[in-house]
Amino acid sequence: MDRATLAAYDKDAAAFAQDWHEQPAPVDLHDIVTRFFIRGGATADIGCGSGREVAWLNANGFPAEGFDASGGLLAEACARYPALRFARAELPDLSGTASGSFDNVLCETVIMHLDHALIAPSVRRMFDIVKPGGIFYLSWRVTRGDDARDAHGRLYAAFDTALVRAELAAAELLLDAEVVSASSGKVIHRLVASKGGR
Repeated sequence: MDRATLAAYDKDAAAFAQDWHEQPAPVDLHDIVTRFFIRGGATADIGCGSGREVAWLNANGFPAEGFDASGGLLAEACARYPALRFARAELPDLSGTASGSFDNVLCETVIMHLDHALIAPSVRRMFDIVKPGGIFYLSWRVTRGDDARDAHGRLYAAFDTALVRAELAAAELLLDAEVVSASSGKVIHRLVASKGGR
């Protein structure tokens, strides 16, 4: 994770959490998960933030645990959802998580916060923790032109979708679309990939 981005999330974790929980529900994301994820399958939310989606996943038949690089955001998640499981993990390593651990892996708008050199290995590693026959959902905020930083100092890397698709060449892409998020109102790119060999 980009250090300045991580510092921003740690510094203002409570404010970010409040903003995310006050946004409209991401009904478009929930529809995709319901359509493609394996119901009842072990699910990971990589970059879970304050835990909103981990809570929704658990409540809707996708037993989930959340992972995030920000200790501040994890503290918010644990305070909001004390009965759910959260752990600190950073891309691309995801230390302590074995290959083929999850039926479903969700990573919503995280990889654009990574240095360019870490994007491909992070996508590769997340797909690695998907079980054979499992599903990987990945999205990122689309930035045109050059990399940008917001007022908080968070990095929004500009990169070509081909970089991500190349890491998923062995997968079957079930969804590949650029859309406006129902929750944030920002332009994001979404991919859903199936891992063969179940």
